[in-house]
Amino acid sequence: MAQTFADFDGQWGANARLAWDTLALRPTRGVPNQAMNLMVIPLIEEIGRAAPGEYEKDPERVYRDFQLRGGACALDQWIPTNPLTMTARGFGAHTQRRATTGAKRIVVDDMAIDSPEAVVEHMERFLFPRLEKQIAAIDPADDKAAARLVRQEIEVQEFFGMDMLKIPYKGFKSFPMLLYSTYGYANYFMAYALYPDMMARCFHLQGDLAERSNAIAARAIIKGGLPRLIRLDHDMCDSRGTLVDVRTLDSLWFPHFARCIRPFLEANIRLIWHCDGNVMDMVPRLIDAGISGFQGFQYEDGVDYPAICRMTDRNGDPLMIWAGVSVTTTLPHGTTDDVVNELKWLVEHGPAVGLFLGASSSIAPATNPANVKGLIKWLNHYREHGRG
Repeated sequence: MAQTFADFDGQWGANARLAWDTLALRPTRGVPNQAMNLMVIPLIEEIGRAAPGEYEKDPERVYRDFQLRGGACALDQWIPTNPLTMTARGFGAHTQRRATTGAKRIVVDDMAIDSPEAVVEHMERFLFPRLEKQIAAIDPADDKAAARLVRQEIEVQEFFGMDMLKIPYKGFKSFPMLLYSTYGYANYFMAYALYPDMMARCFHLQGDLAERSNAIAARAIIKGGLPRLIRLDHDMCDSRGTLVDVRTLDSLWFPHFARCIRPFLEANIRLIWHCDGNVMDMVPRLIDAGISGFQGFQYEDGVDYPAICRMTDRNGDPLMIWAGVSVTTTLPHGTTDDVVNELKWLVEHGPAVGLFLGASSSIAPATNPANVKGLIKWLNHYREHGRG
């Protein structure tokens, strides 16, 4: 087994090399495509050349083969069993019913979360002591923890083979989050509005823990020779804008976010932000904090993709852009020509370097199979022939 990614030197296939060059913001002939989270199981099997029913028996292998045979150049989030959680009729049998996935009653640590006051009480009784204990237990200089992260990435890379690059994701990123997935939307956001001091303390503690965890992750990336890029994803917007008044984020959230990502910035590790909803108010603030790229984009919600692609990071360098055809409009409701035209638009308005192509997010069940096949065909066209 390899000890670091340096042991793979000289073995990378053409697709992985294209991904490496694009991550380094080098000019390239082709445009690499990022792996897609396709939730349509029959298509996963067809494109991966597996027999019907084979995916459920061996999801990791079939999901890998789908990515490789679909021409993917790079993958960060490795979630091979995720398509089992969703069917054309809604949540699958494997879906756990939680605060944001259909739970009829939200219970955390045997405590019912049925009011904003319950959210605050749980934070004081359970969450804050737990975070303080975790902060005290973590050593930012823990070489063994860093080595475990490196081994994790090497194992997945060796499972993929050498023609698709594994980019760090699981275990490599931490930052303060809006805790609606724990407490549910209604009671959490009421608590956010009514008890800002509690939210400030919560973000502060999350930031303390994240800063220490990210120091370990940065150490792993450098020592392991891993790709110097991490995607940060947390849904903080809907189609109207931020889920809370962005001015409250300026005082409560952004200071702790900015300090906890410092270990990555000090190690020259690029951070890109996953864009769900209309993120335009957050974009300049994220860049000021140190974000140097974006992924996802819901153009239909008012996200100005061409404007973002013209921006630079806080050092004046081009932004890295992982663009994708819309999974909420074009892929499910458009034609194959619409898919091709949207890809063309993404390329024409994308940055000169640092561009990846794919789908804007997970491709849901019941999406038109012809559109998915057309997307893969034209992703491979741009990968092989470039922008011409």
